[in-house]
Amino acid sequence: MRLEEITIRPIEPEDNAALARIIRTTLAEFGANKPGTVYFDPTTDALYPLFQQPKSVYYVAVRDGKVLGGGGIYPTQDLPDDTCELVKMYLIPEARSIGLGTRLIEKNLQYAKDQHFRYVYIETMPELQNALKTYQRLGFEYINKPMGNSGHFGCDLWMLKKL
Repeated sequence: MRLEEITIRPIEPEDNAALARIIRTTLAEFGANKPGTVYFDPTTDALYPLFQQPKSVYYVAVRDGKVLGGGGIYPTQDLPDDTCELVKMYLIPEARSIGLGTRLIEKNLQYAKDQHFRYVYIETMPELQNALKTYQRLGFEYINKPMGNSGHFGCDLWMLKKL
């Protein structure tokens, strides 16, 4: 699969089932399908309505009509007004290691800048090693405690990037 063959677009209602399947399958693949994560979050089955909230976006990667994954920006409850969260960044295996994750994150970071956020926060897990390396390469730094109130107590790594 080549990056040039992939389209990135905003989420559509018919993407919900495919994205929920990708998120849960990926977490299970890495042994991160544990309580307190998006694996058990009911909003995982209804991403389209969730991302209709102001100052939020969810981008979906598609090739030949097939959903490959996605990721979004969300103004998580109780985050500072100048901070948003990069959320639900998941890709199917064949869409990994081709630069798509980086491209999705960069598109999300640009959206966050356009919305006048100054910081982007991430909650993640040590099981997701490749994602952690990508986040660090893009300038995210580890912080000592969670921010905001996502309800995802199963995530035990937190990162922050200044835009």
